[in-house]
Amino acid sequence: MDPAEHDALAVREQLFHERVRECIICTLLFASLYVLCHFVITHFKKHTDFAEVHDDEDAAVNRIALGLCTFTLAVSLGAVLLLPFSIVSNEVLLSFPHNYYIQWLNGSLVHGLWNLVFLFSNLSLVFLMPFAYFFTESEGFAGSKKGIMARVYETSVVLLLLTLLVLGMVWVALAIVDNDAASRESLYALWEYYLPYLYSCISLFGVLLLLLCTPFGLSTMFTVTGKLLVKPRLLEDLDEQLSCTRFEEASVSRRISSGKASCWLNLDVELLREQLLAIQSKRRTLELRRRASPWQRNLGYPLAMLCLLALTGISVLIVCFHVLELLLDDAAMPRGIQDAALGQVSFSILGSFGAALQVILIFYLMLSSVVGFYSSPLFTRLLPRRQDTPLTKIIGNCVSLLVLSSALPVFSRTLGITRFDLLGDFGRFNWLGNFYIVFLYNMVFAALTTLCLVKKVTWAVQAELIRALGLHKLPLPVTRSRPLRERC
Repeated sequence: MDPAEHDALAVREQLFHERVRECIICTLLFASLYVLCHFVITHFKKHTDFAEVHDDEDAAVNRIALGLCTFTLAVSLGAVLLLPFSIVSNEVLLSFPHNYYIQWLNGSLVHGLWNLVFLFSNLSLVFLMPFAYFFTESEGFAGSKKGIMARVYETSVVLLLLTLLVLGMVWVALAIVDNDAASRESLYALWEYYLPYLYSCISLFGVLLLLLCTPFGLSTMFTVTGKLLVKPRLLEDLDEQLSCTRFEEASVSRRISSGKASCWLNLDVELLREQLLAIQSKRRTLELRRRASPWQRNLGYPLAMLCLLALTGISVLIVCFHVLELLLDDAAMPRGIQDAALGQVSFSILGSFGAALQVILIFYLMLSSVVGFYSSPLFTRLLPRRQDTPLTKIIGNCVSLLVLSSALPVFSRTLGITRFDLLGDFGRFNWLGNFYIVFLYNMVFAALTTLCLVKKVTWAVQAELIRALGLHKLPLPVTRSRPLRERC
């Protein structure tokens, strides 16, 4: 064998081994996410939908739908971890460029993960989740033999009709927006133009949903933290408050047990029971605060609130700085690249510390968006409950989380949270190159987040000061709607 042929064979063999290694790593990562998501779904699913189904056909349908939901949730978690994994990989390669044990961590692996997440996101959002919903609702065509295949046929037909309807609507929208010969010819290129445009619209919807949910979630997280953690004692006597609450609870209990109404009091037992529950809840809260250690009371709550305040403030500062960059430099616009050049330069001016801060901010914004999503009045009903979530609600939660998580890389890059450019098809969205959309998006996020932050912090500080100083016990001034002479 010639030396040239030997070298070419060695190169092909090396490429083959690298491809096999990447497939094994991707399979192991996704299998780990799948197992984790399976435990999460089984923690929230309703037992009557799966464990207590006596019909074998319904049980098989539920198991198939459960598997599709688990797959979709695993893809959502992979989309959340995609950008942090890429940033950490780049910093690891920068710190250990010649380490033998991390040579598997390269740009080809990261680029392959981005492509797989994009492909599975499209597959789950367009086909798997609609199939799971229609499959659970199907019963087979009238007159056909009952069974799993009858449900599969009905679901396939309904999904095909829905696909044709959605694609037809997108086709009409594209024909109206781009009314030229080149655009009309490109409408027939299903894979190259049609589906990317459809997912671009879905991604834009997901990014707008993140824009609306994240500031609301930041405000909600301040409230939830104040309720879960024990607040410090500031000019207040817990023993006196606890004693008064116990006396009040005993008084209401005696009224309920007596069941007699006095001549001047119209006794409402239901109202008194609700009042008793509220007093008992207040008493348990006071007892918890009394039993809390000084470290937990004086250090936990202030540190948690300071961390939330610092992360929110840093996010707003980064977005404001990115707005200035958009006005001065076109390179600040989000763009996509085809090759992931990892291990060459850090994506943060602060080095490894800045990269770690970017990862923390990405997780923080994702957490706040999920909290804001489930706290909003429109989506409160989707909130899963432990061992009491039906299958249709699980499907709705998986679809919602997939939309939010798949838009997270675009969301982070559009706001300038990270400098890591979008890989693969994530950078092919049409609206990413529109300066006005990107600029307006950054301005709206900065304005909403600043408004929620200032409003929440100032109101919280004002309420704590009023409560600590005892001003909330003062009688409010009575204002008359009309003079007493007119009433007489």
